Amino acid sequence: MLIGIDDTDSPRGMCTTYLGAVLARNLIREGMRIREARLIRLNPNVTWKTRGNAAIALDVTGNTDKAFAIACAAVEELADFSCENTNPGVVVVDERPDPAFYRKAVTDFCEIDEAIRVLEASGARYKGYKNRRGLIGATAAVASELADQTSEILVYRQPEQWGTPRGVDRESLFDAEAETFPHTWDTVDRVNDVVVCVPHTPDPVLFGIRGESLSWVMVARSMIQSENPSIEQIWVTNQGTDAHLLEGKIGELKDGLSYRVRGTVTDAPVTGIGGHVSFTMSNEEKSLQCMAYEPTKNFRQIVRELCPGDGVIAVGSFKKGSINLEKIGIVKLALPVSSRPPVCVTCNKRMTSDGTGKGYKCKKCGKRTKEPEIQEISRTLKTGWYEVPPTARRHLAKPLCRGEPEY
Repeated sequence: MLIGIDDTDSPRGMCTTYLGAVLARNLIREGMRIREARLIRLNPNVTWKTRGNAAIALDVTGNTDKAFAIACAAVEELADFSCENTNPGVVVVDERPDPAFYRKAVTDFCEIDEAIRVLEASGARYKGYKNRRGLIGATAAVASELADQTSEILVYRQPEQWGTPRGVDRESLFDAEAETFPHTWDTVDRVNDVVVCVPHTPDPVLFGIRGESLSWVMVARSMIQSENPSIEQIWVTNQGTDAHLLEGKIGELKDGLSYRVRGTVTDAPVTGIGGHVSFTMSNEEKSLQCMAYEPTKNFRQIVRELCPGDGVIAVGSFKKGSINLEKIGIVKLALPVSSRPPVCVTCNKRMTSDGTGKGYKCKKCGKRTKEPEIQEISRTLKTGWYEVPPTARRHLAKPLCRGEPEY
C-alpha cells in the first residue's frame, strides 16, 4: 500500500517529514515493512504553505486497515491542530493513482474536490481534518511518479530540545560539503560562507543532507558532528529536479506557476531600492520583467552584466507580472557598441559635433564627416547557465552541479 500525509505542521513547530518518520517506526513495530519513504515537494508558490510545501508517502507492506488506523492516530497525536492553517490529510491506497494529479500539484494548483475525486476513483481510504486541504498533498504524494529523483537524509532532534538553538558543528558541515560535492549540495554556501542545511525554525529537524543517492548523503552525514539526535530518516525525493517548471511564452504566463521562458533582453538591468535587480525581456510581441532579489546575492552581478540584445532563458516563478529568477541561461551575447566623434585624417585631432544630425567637424582644418567612430564594448560575461546561490535556492530547483539544462 501507499500511505500519504500532508499539512500537519505550523510556523510554530512540527514537521510533516518528522511525523512520517515516526509513523514508519510505528508501522514497523506492528510487523509491517517499509519499502520506501518518499518526500514530495509541491508547487512552491502555494500561499498557504508552511515552509517548503512538502508531503510524504510511505510504501508499506502490511494490513491496510490497520495501517490506516495507525496513520490517523499518529496525525491526531502529533499534528499542530491549534494552528488555523494546519489542515491534515491522510490517504491510504492499494495502487498508485493517476500520476497526472501529482504533476498538476507540483506545477499548478489543485482543489480539495479534485483530490477527493481521485481518491474515490482509486478506492482509497482517506481522512481529512478541519478544512481537509491536506488531502491535496497526501494524494499527490501517493500519486507521484518520479522520472528523476534524489535523496535526502533528515536528522531530527530530541523533543525536549525543540525550539532551542541547534548544536551542529559548523566546520564539519563545510568539511562534508568539500568531501562530497557535487554528489551532495546545499549543505553550505561556500561563496557566502553560510550554513544552509540547518534550519532556524522551531521544528524537529536538526539538519538535512541532499544528494544524488543514499550512499552519497550517508557519506556526508557520517562526517557531521552534532547534538545527539532522536531519529533519522532517508527520503527519496523530487528535490533538485526542476519538476515544478513548465515551458512558457511571454504574454501567456499564469500567476503562481514556474516557467522556462525565452526572450531577448530589451533594456539595461536596473538596481532598485533594497538591492533588487530587474530587467525587461521580450519576444518581439510582448515584454516581461525579470527580478533578481537581494537574497540571491552574487547572482545579481551576473544579471547586472546583461545587455540589450542578449538572448536568454529566464527560469523561475511568475508572480505579479514578473519572473522571480532561480537561474538564467544566456544563449546569445549581443555585441554592444559605443560611438564618438572620429579623428580627423588630416590633422589627427578628434572632431567635434557639428550639430544634431549634421555629423562632425574638425575645428583646426574645417574638414567634415557624417560617420562617427564605432567601437565594440568588450564583455566578460560568457554564454551558459547561472544560478542563485544555495542560500536562495528552492527545494525543487535543480542545481547546475547535477548538469546544465539544454537550451
